[in-house]
Amino acid sequence: MGRQRGVTGTGRGDLTRRGFVLGGLTAGALVAAPGLAQAGERPPGSALTDGVASPDIVDCAGWGARPNSAIVPIWNQRPVKILVHHTASANVADLSRGAADRVARAIQNFHMDSRGWLDTGQHFTISRGGFVLEGRHRSLEVLRIGQRQVEGAHCTGQNVVAVGIENEGTYIDQDPPGALWDSLRTTCAYICSQYGIAPTELYGHRDFKNTICPGDRLYGMLPRLRSEVAEVLGRRVEEADTQKASWPLLRAGDAGDTVLAAQYLLRDAGIHTNVDGRFTPATVAAVTEFQQATGAEEPNGILGGESWPVLARIVDRATESGSDAARAVEILAGNRSSEAVPDTVDRPAWQDLLGTSGAPTDTSVDPAGPPQ
Repeated sequence: MGRQRGVTGTGRGDLTRRGFVLGGLTAGALVAAPGLAQAGERPPGSALTDGVASPDIVDCAGWGARPNSAIVPIWNQRPVKILVHHTASANVADLSRGAADRVARAIQNFHMDSRGWLDTGQHFTISRGGFVLEGRHRSLEVLRIGQRQVEGAHCTGQNVVAVGIENEGTYIDQDPPGALWDSLRTTCAYICSQYGIAPTELYGHRDFKNTICPGDRLYGMLPRLRSEVAEVLGRRVEEADTQKASWPLLRAGDAGDTVLAAQYLLRDAGIHTNVDGRFTPATVAAVTEFQQATGAEEPNGILGGESWPVLARIVDRATESGSDAARAVEILAGNRSSEAVPDTVDRPAWQDLLGTSGAPTDTSVDPAGPPQ
């Protein structure tokens, strides 16, 4: 999922991407970053930034990390957002520090041995017991300086512009433990403070990929997280700004008008599928075919933040009244008056029709381009 390649620098689930088993420089340039503090050190005066204290973060040496297998890329730019993930592993009852260390080692082993990556993919990991651990080497030292970004491997297209945080557990139908939530809030506030990231620029993995991650429950808590991080930072945000524009996540078993509209859009794109409003295996196959045709990273039949923007094309209602895409618009418009639906249905209009409109989403992507 993430790009792994050698560059200048100094350095020392579901069983998918995160599916380990538990038991001179212009912006965007890669830099060697001479003079960066060693991992675990805090530069003078950085204990507090805008009144936000650094949480206790266990560095890679502290949890027994293996050495990275290649140089860790560091970019001469600040990240502009935070991505929240879950590990999709068991919601274990062991909340100890030892359990946290084992999680970090399991993730690194999976990412290096099974994925072939140079190190852990995400920048930080939070255990169910609330322990915060450095993920990829050098993430902590670079964060404490607050000027550059360690390139991650947690979400293709976002690895240079977003800090990735993995949260231990699966949060599809369960909320995260209080200790994990408290640490997530504190860690996000510190990252926002160090890098000047707005507290509203916190996203879930599914905002950019076709994935359930970080789980329905944790994803649904992101507006609360944005609000609470803003409070820690001493900033006022309007409630409307904590609701970010997004796309619905559709998968096997779903049903309703949103599924029906997606089916018409698939047919509009030339994909043969049933149009009955039920996300059956036939619809899974159709979505997978569409994802393969459009170059999705991991075609999996889940319709999320990577494929919706491609599927929901711009529709001119005046000239396309008979098209399948226009039919999808009509289904979602329901009883709205014709004046309530714009003549040109673009991305914001689609999100409004789908019921997932909100404050604008930062769609900036990794300046290095696609994985190599």
